[in-house]
Parts: sequence; C-alpha cells; structure tokens
Amino acid sequence: MRIDRGPDWLIVQLTPTDEPFDNLADRLWSLLDQHFVYRLVLEMDTIDFFPSQLMGQLVMLHKRVLKHGGALRLSGLSPECLEALHVCRLDQALPHFSTRCEAVHAGQLART
Repeated sequence: MRIDRGPDWLIVQLTPTDEPFDNLADRLWSLLDQHFVYRLVLEMDTIDFFPSQLMGQLVMLHKRVLKHGGALRLSGLSPECLEALHVCRLDQALPHFSTRCEAVHAGQLART
C-alpha cells in the first residue's frame, strides 16, 4: 500500500501484495482516522482481479465513510475490474475515475 496525502484527501494505491483483503476496510479506516480525513481515493491500477472479498470490504468502507460525511472514489480500474463492478451493480455506489486527479476534482467540477 502506498499512501499520499492531498488537500482534504488521502490517496492510497492498492497492490496485489495487500492480499488477503479480509481486513482492508479496517486498515483503510484506521489510516483515514489517523490523518483526520474522510475522503479517500483508491488507486487500483495494479489490481488485475476484483475478488468478491475485496468488493465486500470496499462496500463496508464506503458505508463507514459516508456516515462521516466523506467520500470513497476508485481510480485506474482495469476493464475486467470495471466489468466485475458493473455485474455486481456497484458501479454507481463506488464511483470510478481514470486518474486520481479526476477522482479528487470530480465534485469541484459540478459546483463551478
């Protein structure tokens, strides 16, 4: 996991070595809490496969982040991972962007 901090955002790049994903939601929540930020971009360009366990962890984290007025956005998903997200009907709940920059600035574009 590689972690970068931007203004009001935490940007985390997931790697295949972050498996198993069984406590990923708790690990990411702990990072958000430590940085006092509840907006998270998960860069997933190194993830080739989207197991159901990972999807479940992201849904749990998404709910937790929303309760604190935050946001969870994904970036860099492969076409296969995007398809898996769509098949599970999570593509609307977990917004995806091509780059971290697009993910961070998506809300600002709507407000201007």
